[in-house]
Amino acid sequence: MEIRRTLTQELEVSPEAAGRLLNGQAEKPAVWQVAEETPVAVLLNGQNFAVMMMTPADLEDFAVGFAITEGIVRSLDEIESLRVGEAADGLLLNLVIDPAREQAVQDRRRTFAGRAGCGICGAQTIAAALPRPPKVKGLLPDLMALQAGYSALGPAQSMNLANHTTHAAAFCGLDGTIETIREDIGRHNALDKLAGALARAGRNASGGFALLSSRVSVEMVQKAAMIGTPSLAAISAPSALALRTAVQAGMTVYARTPDSVMEFPA
Repeated sequence: MEIRRTLTQELEVSPEAAGRLLNGQAEKPAVWQVAEETPVAVLLNGQNFAVMMMTPADLEDFAVGFAITEGIVRSLDEIESLRVGEAADGLLLNLVIDPAREQAVQDRRRTFAGRAGCGICGAQTIAAALPRPPKVKGLLPDLMALQAGYSALGPAQSMNLANHTTHAAAFCGLDGTIETIREDIGRHNALDKLAGALARAGRNASGGFALLSSRVSVEMVQKAAMIGTPSLAAISAPSALALRTAVQAGMTVYARTPDSVMEFPA
């Protein structure tokens, strides 16, 4: 895959915002590191496919991961080239793919911008929003590995440590070691970035588990299934639809509880 970047400058991921600290007594000036949120247009062969609100970091990973988790391509090899550039008030990611693949995913095209908290906004049909996930298989982590991953997740979120805002998606080995992590103001964007990072590194996601700093909603299960991970752990509980979708995929879901880990077997 050929990558071309035409950005004239890199956006700040965590710029400073001035405010006042309220402590019930004397107010005083203070500065907060806030998360950047930028519209990013995803183009297929020069034609608009979606506009996502996201943190402008790891853009190549996001473009590749979004293409894979949305079913636009089946693997990195199907992306001929990627151009990262600037647009009015935002950024653009132009993926060059086989025109036949572009035509096959027309019902996934977004009719309006996907907000930072939304994963399937704008899909044109219910079938497009809720596709049947592919089957996944692989070894599952034990309790010690899950607890190790949960313990390591917070300290590994360098962006969130600065702005206290962004979500993370991490890939852990079966011993719970975090091997790759990506962050974004949108939880689904973070998972797309992780998917792209794994694909670009040639990493097989069936050999570990995905770990999220957010809840498990249906689109998170769908995206995790598209990269082939057999288990998905999160710090919060799953939705009922997410669990039904996980069963379809053969995926085990884990949620952290105050004193242990809840397992939802496939």
